[in-house]
Amino acid sequence: MKTIITHLAPDVDAITSVWLLMRFLPDWKEAEVKFVPAGKTLNNEPADHDPEILHVDTGMGMLDHHQTDEDTCAAKRTMEYIREQTTSASRRNIKQRTKKNHSFPDEALERLVDVVNDIDHFRESSFPNPMADFYDFGLVAILDGWKLLYSEDNIKILNLGMLNLDGIYKSFQNKVWAENELKENGVEFKTKWGKGIGVDTVNDEVVRVAQRQGYILAVRKDPKKDYVRIKAMPDSAVDLTSCYNIYKKKDGEATWFLHASRKMLLNGSIKNPESKPTKLTLREIIEVLKKN
Repeated sequence: MKTIITHLAPDVDAITSVWLLMRFLPDWKEAEVKFVPAGKTLNNEPADHDPEILHVDTGMGMLDHHQTDEDTCAAKRTMEYIREQTTSASRRNIKQRTKKNHSFPDEALERLVDVVNDIDHFRESSFPNPMADFYDFGLVAILDGWKLLYSEDNIKILNLGMLNLDGIYKSFQNKVWAENELKENGVEFKTKWGKGIGVDTVNDEVVRVAQRQGYILAVRKDPKKDYVRIKAMPDSAVDLTSCYNIYKKKDGEATWFLHASRKMLLNGSIKNPESKPTKLTLREIIEVLKKN
């Protein structure tokens, strides 16, 4: 049986390494995971002596990094190992090689592992506002809490960590998609409050990404449901009241909701199946924002 070895009280790097192997190498999906003291190997055997056993973040083998001063981590080495395995498999299988979107790793995964590498080198201490409480909602702090709650249950900590990585990876993919949507399909416009951007897309993450990119206003129109979201930066001078009144006049049958802050204007919602989407186009919605 294939076996993955990592160290006791697994950290983000160790968990990510195991997650990469189990999620992206089909033959290792059902591998057994065992734990050893940090730096050790299973039964004190050389780390890479058996192809059915992979040591990650321990043992000084090919998927460890503690024997080098390179700017790398076990997860980066594991990702590269999987890339090599995937490439070799593709060369052996012409049909597989011709499949569309068959690439490893994608941009989202590379960016995820870059964050893991920063964490493993303690760079979070130099992140902006490092004492801010919102960092304690991140995986590092969550793991620290689990280790206090389940100090003797390494497999539980590992499994919880991998479930979190599933969600984080999906969010990274969504974020990369949103960035590309804004770059390729975004319509920039000027308002009296500052610069805005609008886009027709099913990806709701574009609103958050646009705000993080510095746009005062972000507009998304769902091309499938025709729902619209208009959001302004919370600390801006934007007041969408007049726009709200104009939209109601132009399309009175649609369901419009103006948030109490007057910085968020919504039309339609999956939370309210009785709401009616607007017939206005993205261009028509933007024109109102430009003139009011």
